[in-house]
Amino acid sequence: MTDHYAVIGNPVDHSKSPQIHAAFARQTGQDITYDRLSAPLDAFTSTAQRFFSEGGQGLNITVPFKHEAWDLVNLHRGDALDAQAVNTIKSENGKLIGYNTDGIGLVADIKKNLRFEIAGKRVLLMGAGGATYGVVFPLLRENTKALVVVNRTLEKAQSLVQSIKKRAGAIVTSLDAAPYADLAGSTFDIVINATSAGLNGEMPSLPQGIFARDALAYDMVYGRNTPFLAFAREHGAHAVDGLGMLVEQA
Repeated sequence: MTDHYAVIGNPVDHSKSPQIHAAFARQTGQDITYDRLSAPLDAFTSTAQRFFSEGGQGLNITVPFKHEAWDLVNLHRGDALDAQAVNTIKSENGKLIGYNTDGIGLVADIKKNLRFEIAGKRVLLMGAGGATYGVVFPLLRENTKALVVVNRTLEKAQSLVQSIKKRAGAIVTSLDAAPYADLAGSTFDIVINATSAGLNGEMPSLPQGIFARDALAYDMVYGRNTPFLAFAREHGAHAVDGLGMLVEQA
């Protein structure tokens, strides 16, 4: 019997998840369909519920619905408990179970595929949405020297940091929030764009000189030469998109 899965988001037409999961299914002998499911910005919950009521077994969640997915599910497992954001929902015995594999995928891609060490590095993380929530704890577990969350709306970054610190305990060595204006004069070894700015051809407000020598610039958006990646290359950083993260988290 064919199992039915999908990736849900807005926008979602760019997603390569159907190709990736189709390849996994061929390798493991699974009989599945895997589609793209576009949800109106104000109708994520009803769209997801309809998918499961019609027999769907699982959903991957992409922008901008990861916080809403947290609220939708009945149970939270693994990193979803810390992230308060969900990127994977499984239907099991009439309940919806939420997981978050974003952080696992990001760390695996950086360390295993790119062979770039995270421990002891200064990390700048742009954005304060569901993608950022999903990766903060896994990055902290790698013993970063500093982890700074920056966002256009400072209050959102501060709220994220305060929420993480309440739950993180001993793994928080240096976690701070900052506005873009305060970054002038600072340098980072790893700069991660967890915003969706690249989908709209926009560039985060990074100052000149933000990249340390031999820095890694990582954009979670994939399949595009985003303005952030172009800026990083112009300033000598090793620039990488998020395709490897997508494969690892899948």
